[in-house]
Amino acid sequence: MPYIYRNLPLTPHDNEEALLQLLAARLAVPPALLRDVHIMRKAVDARKKAAIKLVYTLAFAADTSLREKLGSDPNVEWVAETAAPEIPRISTHKRIVIVGSGPAGLFAALRLRQYGLTATIIERGEPVERRTLAVQQFWKAGILDPESNVQFGEGGAGTFSDGKLTCRSKDPLVPWVLEQLISFGAQPEVRYLAKPHIGTDRLRTVITAIRTELIASGFLVRFGCRMKDIVRKDDKICALIVNGNEEICCDQLILACGHSARDTYELLEQHQIPLLRKAFAMGLRVEHPQELINRIQYGNGQHPALPVAEYAATWNDSSSGRSAYSFCMCPGGVVVGGSSEPGGVVTNGMSSQMRNSPFANSALVVNIREDDFEGDGPLAGVRLQRRWERQAFTAGGDDYRAPAQNLLDFLGLPGGGSISASYRPGITAADLATVLPHFVIQSLRSGIVDFERRLRGFITAEATLIGIESRTSSPVRVLRDSYGESVGLSGLYPTGEGAGYAGGIMSSAVDGVKIADVIAGRVAAH
Repeated sequence: MPYIYRNLPLTPHDNEEALLQLLAARLAVPPALLRDVHIMRKAVDARKKAAIKLVYTLAFAADTSLREKLGSDPNVEWVAETAAPEIPRISTHKRIVIVGSGPAGLFAALRLRQYGLTATIIERGEPVERRTLAVQQFWKAGILDPESNVQFGEGGAGTFSDGKLTCRSKDPLVPWVLEQLISFGAQPEVRYLAKPHIGTDRLRTVITAIRTELIASGFLVRFGCRMKDIVRKDDKICALIVNGNEEICCDQLILACGHSARDTYELLEQHQIPLLRKAFAMGLRVEHPQELINRIQYGNGQHPALPVAEYAATWNDSSSGRSAYSFCMCPGGVVVGGSSEPGGVVTNGMSSQMRNSPFANSALVVNIREDDFEGDGPLAGVRLQRRWERQAFTAGGDDYRAPAQNLLDFLGLPGGGSISASYRPGITAADLATVLPHFVIQSLRSGIVDFERRLRGFITAEATLIGIESRTSSPVRVLRDSYGESVGLSGLYPTGEGAGYAGGIMSSAVDGVKIADVIAGRVAAH
């Protein structure tokens, strides 16, 4: 029978091989009676820096004769075994097209593959090998390719990030997505780490392996293929126009374009497809020495078994309803340019699998409400983003260098002055109060002061702020019904983060799987 044991602690000095013996001792049963013991979750408890623990949740099997004994332990939970739902094989003459090869698009394709279905995947950017070269050229020389960059191309924006797989959702599809990633080359520990990540270097090989498998399964993958228009008949999609005037027939369109495809939002608006303006967040990136963050979180008793330290901080202003919070924290990482439009500066954080950079960075952002937007219409949030990205471009020197400021100077405290950052293509000293709305700057200053209360040492002359972080999530939601289909165009399925229904790799992938399930069910019924 399957069981789960929660809250089993080890010190960083202990060996994980001792988990079986420790579990048996806790349960007061011989180790031989426990079978298939494996880690379900592993987390760091650093609340007491003098006694940091690694806390495990273990799954195991035991004979039915032990059920009464195990049931009396408050840390033990019996889990009913459930069979995975059967995925039927389907054939159809319906032509399915997926726009975008980020997590939502790729996992929609992988799910369709399970049904025996295929699709045409179109991606405006390049395959990850060529895309990496274009991104490196931008970081090195400030030469931007508007079609293939940190935002656009195979793998989506997550390809040049930390590859974080953290997901608050308890959706049963989350383990399926993780197993798919592992089968294509992700490290097996992403199954159980409390804060799993792949790393940008490992993620690129995973994406390449997924593409190879999809092509072998009959999918057509086209890069450098940008959707320019939609052809509709009787309020139903029937084709796409790509690049110049090429037409691709389409009965079912999974639109997984990502949160930076502003021209796609404009196209949808032209076709009067219902869009909603959506709140998001903007702010700055902060970079500290990783060793400093380690000391803040772990004290001086660090151990090689502990991962590089992370942090999460939130401050709420009850009088204004504003929040300042950390977002997309990258331990052992670097800050990179994420621009996708000429004349705009966008920052992002990125880490490799090893997280072995001497720097730690995080976005520090403030919530942007709909009443903060400039003008009316569903794309008002896009206009707000674009305005401040261009302001940051000007402040950085009009060459994609980012404006930067010492943290102490930003707060008006003595002792600042010098700035240094890992940011590529480079930084320019600037007053960051000029590159974001006043209420964002004020909220950030108050929030950072509050962060210091819980993260002693956070406010330091060793920290540099880099601007701006503006692509935290989509400022637009493409309205869809309870089945995931657009309410304005039959056959169109807005999917993932770009459609306004997800945030991050995992939730986008899960949304893509759900849309694929809907489409499979519908084509099977006809």
